[in-house]
Amino acid sequence: MKTDTIVRRSMKIMILHLLLAILAVAMVLPFTWMVLASLKRLEEIGLESWLPTVFQWQNYAEVFNMKGILFGRWYWNSIFVASWVTFLQVFTSSMAAFSFSRLQWKGRDAVFLLYLSTMMLPGLVMMIPNYQNMISLGLVDSYAGLIIPAAFSAFGTFLMRQFMMSIPKSLDEAATIDGASKWQLYWTMILPLARPALVTLTIFTFLGNYNSMFWPLVMMNTPERYTLPIGMLAFDSSQGQQTNLLMAAVTMSVVPMILVFVFMQKHLVKGIMLGGVKG
Repeated sequence: MKTDTIVRRSMKIMILHLLLAILAVAMVLPFTWMVLASLKRLEEIGLESWLPTVFQWQNYAEVFNMKGILFGRWYWNSIFVASWVTFLQVFTSSMAAFSFSRLQWKGRDAVFLLYLSTMMLPGLVMMIPNYQNMISLGLVDSYAGLIIPAAFSAFGTFLMRQFMMSIPKSLDEAATIDGASKWQLYWTMILPLARPALVTLTIFTFLGNYNSMFWPLVMMNTPERYTLPIGMLAFDSSQGQQTNLLMAAVTMSVVPMILVFVFMQKHLVKGIMLGGVKG
C-alpha cells in the first residue's frame, strides 16, 4: 500500500511538472520570437523559419540612429519617471501605512476605509479630473505632471499597512520607553522590518509605471519628453512599418524590467509569502 501511494504521488508530481514545463515554454515562445525577429532583415519577417539567415546585430544600433526616433531619450525618460514615481509612492505609502497601523488617532479607521475606497474608481474616470488639475498647476507636458499624480497609491498603502500590522506592537512600546520619537520608530525600526513588503511594492510600482501608456499619452505633447510606450508608436509612422527594428527596440525596452525582477525576485516571493501568512 505504501509503495502504491508513493508511486501515485510521484506520478502526480511528474504530471504537474510536465504541465508547468509546457506552460513555461508557451510563455517563453513569444519572447523568443521577438528576440529572433529583432535579428532579422525586414524581408525575413513573416517567413516560416524563426531563425534569421544572418544575424543582424546592427539592428540594435540602427534603432538609435533612425530619423525621427529619439529612442535613447525615450529610454531615459521612462526610467527617470518610473524611478521617481517608485521612490515617492513607496515613501508616501509606507508613511501612510505607518500612521494607519501604528498610530492611534480619532477617525483613523474611517479615513483608511475612505482612502481605500478610491481603489474602486477606474483609472480612466480619474484621468479627466487629474488632467484638469495638471492644467491648473501648469504641469501639462512636463515630467512633474507624470510623476506627481502617481506618487500616492491606495493599493500601496493597503499593502504596507497589512504587513506593518503583523509587526508586534511591543516594539513600539520598547522604543518609546527608550526615548525614540515617532519618526525614529518609523525609520529605524518599522521600515527595516517591512523590507519584504517594500521590495514587493517597489517591483509592482516600477513595472506598472514603466509600462504606463495612457497617462503619458494624454500629458505629453513634445517628442523629446515621450516615454517608451508612446515613442514605440513612431516606428509605424516615421519610415513605414519596420518590424525588425521595432522588435529590437522592444527587446531593449524590456531589459530594465527583467533586471528588476531577476535581482529582486527572492524578496518579491518572500514578501508575498509573508503577506499571505501574516496579513
